[in-house]
Amino acid sequence: MYSNFMEHGIEYAKQAVKEDDTGNYSKAFQLYMNALEYFQAQLKYEKNQQIEKTIRERCLGYLKRAEEIRAVLDNGGSVPASNGDASVAAQPKTSPKPKDGGGKDKEDPEKAKLKAGLDSVIIREKPNVKWSDVAGLENAKLALQEAVILPVKFPQFFTGKRKPWKAFLLYGPPGTGKSYLAKAVATEADSTFFSVSSSDLVSKWMGESEKLVSNLFQMARDSAPSIIFVDEIDSLCGQRGEGNESEASRRIKTELLVQMQGVGSDDHKVLVLAATNTPYALDQAIRRRFDKRIYIPLPDLKARQHMFKVHLGDTPHNLTESDFEKLAQKTEGFSGSDISVCVKDVLFEPVRKIQDAEYFMKSSDGMWVPCEPKQRGAVKTTLQELDAQDLASKVLLPPITRADFDKVLARQKPTVSKADLEVHERFTKEFGEEG
Repeated sequence: MYSNFMEHGIEYAKQAVKEDDTGNYSKAFQLYMNALEYFQAQLKYEKNQQIEKTIRERCLGYLKRAEEIRAVLDNGGSVPASNGDASVAAQPKTSPKPKDGGGKDKEDPEKAKLKAGLDSVIIREKPNVKWSDVAGLENAKLALQEAVILPVKFPQFFTGKRKPWKAFLLYGPPGTGKSYLAKAVATEADSTFFSVSSSDLVSKWMGESEKLVSNLFQMARDSAPSIIFVDEIDSLCGQRGEGNESEASRRIKTELLVQMQGVGSDDHKVLVLAATNTPYALDQAIRRRFDKRIYIPLPDLKARQHMFKVHLGDTPHNLTESDFEKLAQKTEGFSGSDISVCVKDVLFEPVRKIQDAEYFMKSSDGMWVPCEPKQRGAVKTTLQELDAQDLASKVLLPPITRADFDKVLARQKPTVSKADLEVHERFTKEFGEEG
């Protein structure tokens, strides 16, 4: 039960700061005292020294502010501006807002610097990846539409106890389209999209990493509706207590836990979307913060067939629907990334044919194309010789054929092992759901 003390303390502290800012000091005092009770209870059981130190520092700040309010309320005077330390859940302003709405404090220079550092993670130009571009993964797309599209377009649907999902974890083998799905969300959602990695949040300066996390969430709330996408979240939030865990890593995890708890308990219209290839490496507390954990598996037959078409695009080819189906059958166990690499390799096959060709012939439209020696009109020459005669612009690449794919697939193997798949399937049975 003690694990709930921290969460209750954070919630009361956040409400206290809100009431303090609006000038409702009597209620703020009571909420500060409630928060202190829960934090004191947490201290009895807390074993992490860094978290214990943080809680004690916060408690001193809250206690000082509560005493200031109590002393003035008892004497019937006016309450001074808050000088208390920032709360674990949200930072109180340095002074309450005037009741008449006049006056506006200048932004803290340190906060301005941190926000400037995070400015690059905002994706202002949409990636132009549509839902239809994502092959398969219908359950994942439906769940993300429920969380991202519907609340913005139809807010009247989400009233009372019906609240949109607040945190999604996409997990699965490498190359299955987790980041690609996030790009589709960024394209389709009418929201501010923050895309961050561990390098965006880890600072060499002591204490700055957790401030970056706090400011990231504050920027997201200020820009709501918004989405925070954290790629490779396991690099930030590995299991606590591991031997190679740094102090900075512990602080980032603690701050991320606190901020995600804040997102889940109020209606700021902020969705946290994260991706990982190693779900078991995630800290348990972080994992619990994701109310939706969706497995992004290897593509099925129809998805692979669609991927071959998408990656070929409008490149000239003579493949039939039957050819695409047979290619999908031959690539069982391939990830989306594997298929992308395969098609990229195949796209160079016509170029290789041109470079290796020793005979060319003129087509009906006057273009030179590679041919067999015995073909009618065949001329013994090479690409280099044609180039020397300024005829390179008249050389036409042959269309891609099924044989080109067979040649490439003969030397390419899938990158995801059966052992990797078993790990993700086991995690899905224990903690996740099928995508």
